[in-house]
Amino acid sequence: MGLGQPYLWPRACSLDGSMSPREICLPRLRTLASFVGLLLLLLPISADAGQQHPSRVRKAAAPRKPAAAAAAVDQELLATQVMLDRAGYSPGEIDAVHGTSTERALAAFTKNGGQAATTGDAITSYTITDQDVAGPFVTIPKGDMMALADLPALGYANVTEALGERFHASPTLLKRLNPGATFAAGETIKVPNVASAAVDPPVQAQPGQAQPGQAQPVQAQAAPAQPAQAQPAAAGPTRPAGGVTVTVHKSSSDLVVTDAAGTVLMYAPVTTGSEHDPLPIGEWKVNGVERDPKFHYNPALFWDANQAQAKATIAAGPNNPVGVVWVDISRPHYGLHGTPEPSTIGKTESHGCVRLTNWDALKLASLVKPGTRVVFAE
Repeated sequence: MGLGQPYLWPRACSLDGSMSPREICLPRLRTLASFVGLLLLLLPISADAGQQHPSRVRKAAAPRKPAAAAAAVDQELLATQVMLDRAGYSPGEIDAVHGTSTERALAAFTKNGGQAATTGDAITSYTITDQDVAGPFVTIPKGDMMALADLPALGYANVTEALGERFHASPTLLKRLNPGATFAAGETIKVPNVASAAVDPPVQAQPGQAQPGQAQPVQAQAAPAQPAQAQPAAAGPTRPAGGVTVTVHKSSSDLVVTDAAGTVLMYAPVTTGSEHDPLPIGEWKVNGVERDPKFHYNPALFWDANQAQAKATIAAGPNNPVGVVWVDISRPHYGLHGTPEPSTIGKTESHGCVRLTNWDALKLASLVKPGTRVVFAE
């Protein structure tokens, strides 16, 4: 039988008395097997690689997808956050991302008839200095108080964190505003054109500064005068002649400072306690203000602490657990203070105290004094 003859296996193997089914079928089956084997040998050497036998061909790597382009910065939202910051209604960390803190700050600004700070653009330029990149920068162990206690100072982790604190911005936003930037000395970058945070701007704390309870203001290191540099959009607030009141609202996670006439001097988002350490509702007063404080860790005061740990003193610095400012109040073990993680303000819980961004805490410190009334409200 030729290769072109169709196989009619059932018909050829019918019994006709002249041959046994075995005698008819076996030769034809051998021929069929030989033909199939020949085809299998020929398939791998086909000229068309796409038709090669799957067992003989290495699968080609899937084409790599192009990297997704970075999302454009929402310029309108960024301008709104900068305007609020300049007007004294802090949105917290400026990140050009929609969030509760910005919405609440804008609502408070509108409710109180705030006037937009229209002078200056939302974005300005800043040339990074040798001092900016000099550090010293510190690797911060997260959540380990014993490891923190071993550090001589709790400075910034890197230059983008330091610049973020100076311009009230998230490091991520700085990178988005400056794609391709290396943040090296001499490089000019775009930054939010914010107002001055406080009378005493934050500096890198060094060992030996500010002992607990001594409320020693540190001397800020002035940056060299450079006309092309970004300068604070407005002078820091001055302490009002009359009495002021600090009110913290638990329900809306915000803090408002008003003068004797009820004028809003400051608005800022805060973090206010938790289920285990609720905000102590009531009226208190400021005992004193300490800048660049050391933190005295006592595990007995924290419900979630490892009670096997010992008491420890954590060095000063912007990454100290209470940030760069501690406003002590008449309620024992409670205060209003900064934070090493500004992105969490208004979004997470605290161990009872009132946390603000470092720049908002510095502004608060410039407005209060011993005896200032503090109200914790629902």
